[in-house]
Amino acid sequence: MEEFHLEGHPHVALCDLLKLLGWTDSGANAKGVVADGLVSVDGQVETRKRCKIVQGQQVSFAGNNAIILP
Repeated sequence: MEEFHLEGHPHVALCDLLKLLGWTDSGANAKGVVADGLVSVDGQVETRKRCKIVQGQQVSFAGNNAIILP
């Protein structure tokens, strides 16, 4: 499981997170995979591209998993 640190920010948008983790090639690609229902947050499919991901949540996509830390 990968770790993503918010580094003092209260949240990160889901589509931005996928790009920052390197799980997608671009922001447009990230928005597409979220809209297609391919991303899960805390075990539930998430289709909101700008969903605010906060500390303690877990995100999964294409066999990748990450936990969000402060």
